Formats: sequence, C-alpha cells, structure tokens
Amino acid sequence: MATATIDRRAAAAPDPAELIAPDCRGLNFYRLDRSLRDLLDLHMEPKLRAAMEPHLDRLGEIAGGKLDELAEIADKHPPVLHPRDRFGRERDWVEFHPAYREMERIAFGDFGMHAMAHREGVLGWPAPLPYIAKYAFQYLFAQAEFGLMCPINVTDTGAVLVERYADDGLKRRYLPRMLSQNLEELLKGAQFMTERAGGSDLAGSAVSARRDGDLWRLYGDKWFCSAVDGDVVLLLARPEEAAAGSGGLGLFLMPRHLENGERNAYRVARLKDKLGTRDMASGEVILEGAVAYHLGKIDRGLRQMMEMVNLSRMSHGARAAGMMRRCLNEALVVARHRRAFGRAVIEHPLMRRQLMKLMVPAEQALSVFAFDAAMMDAARAGDAPAERVMRILTALLKFRACRDNLRVATGAMEARGGNGYIEDWVNSRLVRDAHIGVLWEGTSNINALDVIDRAVAKARGHLELARALKERLKLAPVALREEISALIDRAVAFAEEAAADRRNEKFDRMAAGALYHCASAALMTWEGATLGARGGDARRMLLARMTIDHRLRSSDPLAPRRDDREEESISLLLGDAPVALADAARLAVAA
Repeated sequence: MATATIDRRAAAAPDPAELIAPDCRGLNFYRLDRSLRDLLDLHMEPKLRAAMEPHLDRLGEIAGGKLDELAEIADKHPPVLHPRDRFGRERDWVEFHPAYREMERIAFGDFGMHAMAHREGVLGWPAPLPYIAKYAFQYLFAQAEFGLMCPINVTDTGAVLVERYADDGLKRRYLPRMLSQNLEELLKGAQFMTERAGGSDLAGSAVSARRDGDLWRLYGDKWFCSAVDGDVVLLLARPEEAAAGSGGLGLFLMPRHLENGERNAYRVARLKDKLGTRDMASGEVILEGAVAYHLGKIDRGLRQMMEMVNLSRMSHGARAAGMMRRCLNEALVVARHRRAFGRAVIEHPLMRRQLMKLMVPAEQALSVFAFDAAMMDAARAGDAPAERVMRILTALLKFRACRDNLRVATGAMEARGGNGYIEDWVNSRLVRDAHIGVLWEGTSNINALDVIDRAVAKARGHLELARALKERLKLAPVALREEISALIDRAVAFAEEAAADRRNEKFDRMAAGALYHCASAALMTWEGATLGARGGDARRMLLARMTIDHRLRSSDPLAPRRDDREEESISLLLGDAPVALADAARLAVAA
C-alpha cells in the first residue's frame, strides 16, 4: 500500500478565501461615515447631537452586523399569504420569516423610528425628535434593510394624517397604538393608493364609498398595496355623490380589525411577486363593504393625502442617500483590498474615476436630505420661507436621488465584479431594491412635474430656495461663490421658462435636475467652508467642484479634459486624512 504524503507546497499556499475582497458586514456604518457625522454637527443643536450620538452609534453597529444578516435572510424568505385557516374560514393572514419579525422589533420596538417625531420619550428625548434626527436614523437603517422602511414610514406618516384630520374619538382609538413601541399593542400603518385605472393619475380611481350611518363602507379593488398587512390603512375613495376626477376623492381610515375584533370586510387577493423589497408584503386588495371613517373635509381627500405622500418622498430621499452610501462603502472596500495587474484596484485610474461617479451623487444626496430635514424642522416651528424651501427641495430630492441610486448601485456591483451579481453578496439586493425608489410616491416624471408645475409655477419655491442657497455661500471663496451664484440664477431662469409653457413638458426633468445640482453644489460648498473654518474637514468643497464640472457644465466627448487639479482632488477624496481649508479652496476654484 502506498504511503500518504503531504504536499508541503499546497499546505503553505494562502487561503483561497483571502483572494476574495471582503464586504462591509461587521463594520459600524455610523463610525464609517464621517460625512454624516460632520453634517449632523452642522444641523443639530449641541444638546440633541450629544444625546443622539450613542443611539446613532448603536444603530450603526446593528446595521453593519445583526440587521444586515437578518435582512439577507428575510430577503431569501419572502412572506406567504394564507387565504384560509385550517377550518376553511377566510382569515387571509400573512406569514413572515422570524428574521423579518426581529427587524420589526429593532425598528419599532427598540428605536421607535415610527414614533420618534410624534411624541416625547423615544430614545429618552423629552420631546418629539426633530426631523434631522429621524431621517438620520432612517439613513443608517436603510443601508442594511430597505423593505421594512415602507411600513415604518407609512406608520409614521399615517399618524400625521390621523393627528391632523381625525376626530377626537378616532385619535383616542388609534393614535396611541400607532405610536406605541410595544409590539403586542402596536398598530402598524399602511397606504393603499394605486388602482388599475389610477396610479400616477388618480382621476380614474374607482373605489367607491357609501355612507352607512356614522361610518362609510368601501367597495372596489386596490391594485398595489404595500405593507398589505397594516392595521390602520389610509386610502382614497370616491363618495357616491362626489364628482368625477381627482377632486371628488375623499380620505378614509380603514382598520384591519373592527372594534369587536372581527376582520374588516376586505381581503388580500394575492401578494405581489416583486423584483425587490421581497421581504415586505405588497398585495392586491378587494374591498367588499369594508368599514371606514372619513378624515378631514370629504372633498379635500387628495390634497390631504398628498401631505403623507410628500413626507414619504422625503423618506425616500434619505433612504436613497443611505443606500448610495452603502454602495460606495462596498466599492471602496473592494477597491482597497482587491489586487489586479500587480497593484491594488484603487490605484488604477479607471477605478478611481468610477469611485468618484459613486461618491459624488452619494454626497449630493446626503447634503440635500440633511438640509431639507433642517428646513422641515424650521417649517414645523412656523418659518414660512423654510416651508417653501422644503416644499421644492423634497420633490427635487425624491426626483434626483432615487434616480442616482440606480446608477450608483449598478456601479458598485460592477466594482465587485462577478461576485456582485451573486446573491451571496449584498450588491444584487441593493440593485433590486434601488428600483422601487423611482416608482413609489411618484415616478421621475411625476416628481419633475411636481417641481415645475407646482413648486415653481404656483408656490414660487425656487426663488426662496435660491435665496437660501446664496445666503449660505458667504463663507466660500469669492470666485467660487460668484460661479455658483451665476449657476443658481441660470437654473432659476430655466425653471421659470419651463413653468411658463405648460403645453410643453419636455424640459421639466432637465430643469428639476439643474436646480438639484445647483442646490447640492451650494450646500457642499457651505458645508466644506464651515467645517474647514472650524479646523475640520473641508473636502465637501472638492465635491462641489466635481458637481459643477460634471453635472452642470457641458463637455465635448471628443475632447477629453485633462485636469491635474482634479486628479489631486481625487487623491484627497479617496484618502482618509481631513482636507485642509486652504487646499480645498485652492482646488475648488475654477482654473
């Protein structure tokens, strides 16, 4: 018999697993994100900032660890609809994987993300938390888990409508439980808007409402109902005596269970088999005389519902910013650890440029959502100009950040290579989930129309936005301030031109994009100048320069620009060291 021998060359070979670039799992997503921490220093008052720091740090650790693991499991085990129980009774209940339920416990129970902007006591804060804090938590959470953000958000924003428009009896019945962190008593929200004939254009909505004493009964079908298992549903329906068109729609609250514990008279026909957000249940619902209560003025339903939609658009912007941050971090980890052709991938010029194509839109979205959240807080305190800024900026953020998320997610998948296409890694899920951002709460066309047709033409919000942006350019180098101010003026004029001719909508997206890019360039300039003047990191001024050059200036594709200063900026942005104000100012001013 031959004697077994040991191949010592094989034993000494490196572990093949070490040849695969790692990912971000196990990292603290908050500590990894200097940009977020810097902007919270700018936008949060110091006492709030200090109080939230340990909670943000804790969520950063959970998001990079346990939450990321749970999200991967839940994505691979989507919910299951059970139309009947074992006795044949119509009970249509949705079964979720335990991983999804554990994520609910983290979001609703531990952090109270649905309630923190409504009542005191969440995370120990003695008042409702400001929007800047709420959206910072959403931004971190979405880096690991996107699907659950839908029920979190619609519970949060649904509570806004109940607070504003429900009578005292309905408020007492539903609001405390909608804002509870006790999962045994929590009533989660839902929003059922879309019908087969009425998606973006709600004029064709056919669900009808019939008065039945002090309540109403709803009949018809809702075609796309996310968070279909919600306990308190906000939806639009047309009272029988109401006029046709979107102006005849009323806003209704429809409970999943009646006061006596019985199921309301609607059923889930099926769950949607979706490209992304697989772990969250979306379905088709048939209303068969379901009990509902009308909220607010019966002929103002759409206008009232749009308040919920606009808050959801802001949430989408924060989520897109968070997902782009995760994509950027994943690409950076690969580029720093993977070697190709004799050197680290991050040293190759093409990869360095690709990383900038991920970094710039991610940082733009962070700046715009943070400033928008600060404007929302000012508006809640009664600042009318801030409300006009928030109105236009929210639509701009939803329009552009969600679109950018598609490219950034795809670019990060490409940075990982073939492994990025495999479901073992997070990239494929990020790509799938990114696409819902351009569908929920209005497509890109709908949000561009909202910017130009309403926020510009009617509310004149672009003028207030321009004033706010120019006010924040005072610390910038003179030449850069003048350059961005001139671009803002051009973007405002372009938006007004688009708004003046409502027979021709073809420039609305371009005009909305120009406003967004100008806003982000101005904000990043202000952020970098302010942080740098405090002795901190002024790198955001370099990002402003790249936004101007690559998103607001035209270039000849047959005459590529060679810019040594941009190469120096890329090296600084890909490095870990803070960028000094003097260096940022030198490189950010146009040559």
